[in-house]
Amino acid sequence: MIKVEKISKSFGFVKAVEDLSFEIKKGEIVGFLGPNGAGKTTTMRMLTGFTSADSGKITVDGKDIEENTMEIQKKIGYLPESNPLYKDMLVMEFLRLTADLNGIKKEKRKEALDFVVNAVNIKDVFYRPIGELSKGFKQRVGIAAALIHNPEIIIMDEPTEGLDPNQRKEIRALIKKLAKDHTIIISTHIMQEASAICDRMLIINKGKLVANGTTEELSLSAKNERSLTLEIEGKGIRKELEKISAIKDFKDIHIEDKITKLSITTEKATRIQPEISKIANKNNWIIWKLVEKEQNLEDIFQDLTKIL
Repeated sequence: MIKVEKISKSFGFVKAVEDLSFEIKKGEIVGFLGPNGAGKTTTMRMLTGFTSADSGKITVDGKDIEENTMEIQKKIGYLPESNPLYKDMLVMEFLRLTADLNGIKKEKRKEALDFVVNAVNIKDVFYRPIGELSKGFKQRVGIAAALIHNPEIIIMDEPTEGLDPNQRKEIRALIKKLAKDHTIIISTHIMQEASAICDRMLIINKGKLVANGTTEELSLSAKNERSLTLEIEGKGIRKELEKISAIKDFKDIHIEDKITKLSITTEKATRIQPEISKIANKNNWIIWKLVEKEQNLEDIFQDLTKIL
């Protein structure tokens, strides 16, 4: 649905985005991650047609955004990081204004308002001034404004920034609900946030794509190894395991109540659990534990975005 090909964008001597390419399929929830200043917001502005790329190409449904800006923008709902709201207006007034700005005809306005009010659950605050709302409800109103024209694509820049844990949970649930009928792109610098919501994650650093995949795939990209914890009862365990060429290292080896406990690291592309099971069966071992250690999400993010 969305195809980005080698786009770059500079502001003076600062290169915000450099030679960036990726694709997003219809119906996906994609997290766009990176540290502050990585180029996330600049990329989102280019995806919405708000800013032009210096070079490269962005197509939506096969159409070039530079040549078909207005047509493509009708397919996109955008919640910018700043969430620009008129705080003196009632929610109702603001959404009516947004409907008018999106060219929604008067006879279709009630239908559009009913749709967004139910979609983001703001019925209870519909007649209240925006300035009196909690930040969580202000985010909901911002999302409602992005949805007013029922776009195919929703792009949200840091939609949970500054929210408390309960508000974050509510916005996550809302995004998952919206994903049933929309393609969604979310930017964040918090990997746990993206992991909780997204089907796939794109990570950029210094304007360049450094990783693309699910949490598990990114974990393998960040480290060139897997780590496993074993507890095995039997004889000659270390000697037999050393015959497995994929094992790079042995750690924390000790014996407790006839059970050998240890950790091993292997090459990232290798899954050695079946081979260990075969050796255990051959030597009449009892495997009490064989678990692959999951890498902490923050560690993954830091490994992928560290300064080289």
